[in-house]
Amino acid sequence: MPTPTESTSALGAGGWLRVAAPAALMIGLTAAFALLPVGDYLKSLLAWVDALGPWGPAAFVALYVLATVLFVPGLVLTLGGGFLFGVVWGSLLVSLASVLGAVAALLVGRYAARDAVRGMAERFPKFAAIDKGVEQEGFKIVLLTRLSPLLPFNALNYLYGLTGVRLRDYTLASWLGMLPATVLYVYFGSLAGDLARVASGEGIGGPWKWALLAVGLAATVTVTVVVTRMAGRALRERVDSSDE
Repeated sequence: MPTPTESTSALGAGGWLRVAAPAALMIGLTAAFALLPVGDYLKSLLAWVDALGPWGPAAFVALYVLATVLFVPGLVLTLGGGFLFGVVWGSLLVSLASVLGAVAALLVGRYAARDAVRGMAERFPKFAAIDKGVEQEGFKIVLLTRLSPLLPFNALNYLYGLTGVRLRDYTLASWLGMLPATVLYVYFGSLAGDLARVASGEGIGGPWKWALLAVGLAATVTVTVVVTRMAGRALRERVDSSDE
């Protein structure tokens, strides 16, 4: 397995461009989320969650789980978790909610909608190799597909219901594998909250606060990218070996 230093140097100029482009897009989306009226419907939902007081976190988790089961992309709600609860609590709540949603979808796919999920699997040729890999290394394959997903997250949750992966391995590997991206997107959401407070005339601290936010964001993006690329390389090796 390559070391983090090797993986970082392997990025090269083209690799860092591929990193910078989505990062710039996320920053733009974060600013839009905070400052533009296009997010009013979501802000209304988040305001409702916030108004629930101590029940707000539970309502947020329930909404996130439901969205995951219904194939609603979780990115916006993940940003919302950072917007409402900050980096630490937002990461904890989103991490819990995404794992519960992933487990719920697996159980539905395994016991309640198996035939429908089999039909879905036919649209994803790569799943056959993943399924074969799970037979040998269930925990590792789930972990790698969460760190560097070959298939859409919501679809993969259901597709894992067709495999023999143990629920314990699936749950733990999903939690660990989704954690880096969760923290990254929650971080963006918390920045959106800071931007919104600045736009409304509230202060969030001096230049040192912004400097720390920038350093933290850069570190989070770098770690996430390096880990994702390492996981992607390892996953491709395992999928290729399963195809043979």
